[in-house]
Amino acid sequence: MNRTFRLLIAFCLLALPAVSEMPPSLPVREAFNSPGRNAKPWTIWYWMHGCVSKEGVKADLEAMKAVGLEGAYLMPIRGVRTPSVYEPAIEQLTPAWWAMVRYTMEEAARLDLKLGMHLSDGFALAGGPWITPALSMQQVVWTKTLVKGGRSGRFFLPQPTTREGYYKDIAVFAYPAPRDMMLPDDSTAMLLVEAQPLPIRVTSADGQQDLSAKTLTYRSDSATWIQYEYAQPFLCRSVVTRVNGTNLQSHRLRVEASHDGVHFRTVAQLEPPRHGWQNTGFDVTHAIPPTRARFFRFHWTPEGTLPGAEDYDNAKWSPRLRLTGLHLSAEPLIHQFEGKNASVWRLAHPVTEGAKSTANWVPQDQLINLTDKLQADGSLRWTPPKGQWVLLRMGHTSTGMTNA
Repeated sequence: MNRTFRLLIAFCLLALPAVSEMPPSLPVREAFNSPGRNAKPWTIWYWMHGCVSKEGVKADLEAMKAVGLEGAYLMPIRGVRTPSVYEPAIEQLTPAWWAMVRYTMEEAARLDLKLGMHLSDGFALAGGPWITPALSMQQVVWTKTLVKGGRSGRFFLPQPTTREGYYKDIAVFAYPAPRDMMLPDDSTAMLLVEAQPLPIRVTSADGQQDLSAKTLTYRSDSATWIQYEYAQPFLCRSVVTRVNGTNLQSHRLRVEASHDGVHFRTVAQLEPPRHGWQNTGFDVTHAIPPTRARFFRFHWTPEGTLPGAEDYDNAKWSPRLRLTGLHLSAEPLIHQFEGKNASVWRLAHPVTEGAKSTANWVPQDQLINLTDKLQADGSLRWTPPKGQWVLLRMGHTSTGMTNA
């Protein structure tokens, strides 16, 4: 495996002169009228599912030369299918595959074409069977536990999301809980969809009511609404919309609130962030104006959907609502932070004015580092000062992204 990796790196290094070659400076007009080779276009050259042959390589390269291309970036993608769609298929990184790469380089040289290697076997950056989960791309993950202060206790902090069987702790912090943040069992909501009860009743910390645990997907092709009814008025500062797959419509909900379940007022219109195509299945956090009410209703309609675009990729699909979770919280959160901290490929909307208020900030001198108290079983013993505290357990795990 190490020899294969070295060969791949060597190939990429050999390709560098092709992309760094620049002629001496020329007057702009002369360079425009008679552009040099450095101005010629390149192309991405996919080898898919191991469907490659010498005849095909020769024909492709000759076609590139004929239309005036300067070179190509070789991009093998996706392994051999079962059953194979081409015979004989060549599995990537096998001796036969490397022989084909060598032949390709020779043909490119014969035709005076440049050849580069895309730094991946697919779209997930460099990878291969020698990359263990610990060495793979990583993502920061965390869990929050709300506790009452004023007395000593042993607290169990759930391990954050773990992928590929790999997780490593980074740190544990404690900070004062925001006002009105609910403790477990303080908030129970009844869920309705267009006045029909859902077969589900959820109670969890901080009013975090889940429509499902990503096992149920609510779907609708026509205008609909989902309602949360609380026994006591509930303060909502943020809403997380959860999907399982590609769905822009779940982030277009109109949020309404009511004290009596009859007369509703509009609180916010959720807007999807601009995004690329690697946006599938990730949550979107929406900060809304702090609202206290017994009833929260989320309206959806397919009308008004913007057309798909380069930075609005999910809008190209049919306007259908597919929702796996709504997460209502009294905790003030940064609006669409998933794009701001690069958790996912998005252009997030600016931070709302309410979130900028210092009342929502945790003073640095009140942030307590409890990392050295965390035990192997996820527990820690600590005596919190009086009040309510959030225990934040942070770590990192594999993104779970594999080469295409």
